[in-house]
Amino acid sequence: MDKTLNRFIADYLWSEKISDMPLWKRYLVHVARYAYVVLDDLAKGELTLRAMSLVYTTLLSLVPMLAVSFSVLKAFGMHNKQLEPIMLQFLAPMGEQGIEITAKIIGFIDNVKIGVLGTFGIALLFYTAISLIQKIETTFNYIWRLEEARSLGRRFADYGSVMLIGPLLVFSAIGLSASVLSGSVVKSASEHLPFVEVLISSLTAAAPYLMIIAAFTFFYMFIPNTRVTFRAGMIAGVVSGVLFQSLGWGFGSVVVSASDSGTYAIYSGFAIMILFMMWMYISWLILLVGSSVAFYVQHPEYVVPTRRSGDMNIDQQEELALQVMAVLGRRYYEGRRPMTAGEYVIRLRVQIQGVMRVIKSLTHAGLITPNGDDPPRYLPNAPLETVSLKQVVDAVRSEGGRLRVGFKVPRRKVPGVAEVSAHIDKVMADALGHITVKDLALSEDGSVSELLTGSNRPPVGEAGKAESAKTAE
Repeated sequence: MDKTLNRFIADYLWSEKISDMPLWKRYLVHVARYAYVVLDDLAKGELTLRAMSLVYTTLLSLVPMLAVSFSVLKAFGMHNKQLEPIMLQFLAPMGEQGIEITAKIIGFIDNVKIGVLGTFGIALLFYTAISLIQKIETTFNYIWRLEEARSLGRRFADYGSVMLIGPLLVFSAIGLSASVLSGSVVKSASEHLPFVEVLISSLTAAAPYLMIIAAFTFFYMFIPNTRVTFRAGMIAGVVSGVLFQSLGWGFGSVVVSASDSGTYAIYSGFAIMILFMMWMYISWLILLVGSSVAFYVQHPEYVVPTRRSGDMNIDQQEELALQVMAVLGRRYYEGRRPMTAGEYVIRLRVQIQGVMRVIKSLTHAGLITPNGDDPPRYLPNAPLETVSLKQVVDAVRSEGGRLRVGFKVPRRKVPGVAEVSAHIDKVMADALGHITVKDLALSEDGSVSELLTGSNRPPVGEAGKAESAKTAE
């Protein structure tokens, strides 16, 4: 069993006594469970390791990415100096050092002349910029238990559009909000209605926080290669925004304020770079923690003290594959709408990673197929009247194939193993080869037991004949 952060706390948070508590206490325990699993993930060290990796990638890709992003602004008459307020806000916890770093980064961006780089230089600049977002996506996909990343074409299309159009939309929104708040209508209303003036001052003070929350929410909804609900992204954005402001205040009060006697005394001229890397690490860690929060909000089936990896043994995969095919078949024969992977999670009370693994196996075996919806819904890809349960089990067992190691000398067979394997296949074919997915999907209590025992065995169909012929061979 996986190790957990604290066994006593976990036993209390997931004890059966919670159901007897008042509603407000149950809600607090519910929130505490989310905090526990996120802290447990942090304690395991994978998130901190990936945050450090992103710091290194950021140092290499920050200037090219900003140069590509804000090159569009120059075409609309905007200068890189308009990037300065956003950079200063991000580096505010570093105090005066943040102002110096902001000036250097903007100076680097001003020195990047895209028009004189040439085709190869522009391509390299775009690749360096996109590689940072690709690294972020890989980390987010790990947190979201996703095995497939965006294709190369989708990366350039999605990331390129964000880098080129995103800054324009951000600055347009900032300019529009500023013009609205300083407009004549708002000014005249604030003169006659005192609460309007209070509201405007409150919105002006809250604008930086709202911008940070909106930026985090956008990251959580766009970067993972899956559909993230607005609720999950918004909750994670609020949590990350609060953490960013709180830890930023602590970093500026404790680390930066003590740098004259501490960091500067040790690193001298390199202290600014050390402080910048420390704050970058904290910022990336906050972003990854928020992504973990978004994942658990959208997939509460993972909010358990242990076993959050989604791994399943072969017996569990076989059982889940039969359940998926039975539910899919019943809905097909009843004329109901096919289900998505997320709906199978809710229906079968299992983790999304196990469902996706089984669906992938069944799809590769040609038993089911996704439709064109987003997210896709899964339909039968073969007549369920002829697909035997043995084929369903084989689809899971054969996924990935057997690893062949190339040696010059052929491997020696282990006596008896081939006979045992053949016997297992024969027994399974005799037991499941004559039962189809339709039989399982439309079965009632006890009917499948009769088919398994042979008391109500139907004539062997095409699937059963094929399995029997295969066994005889």
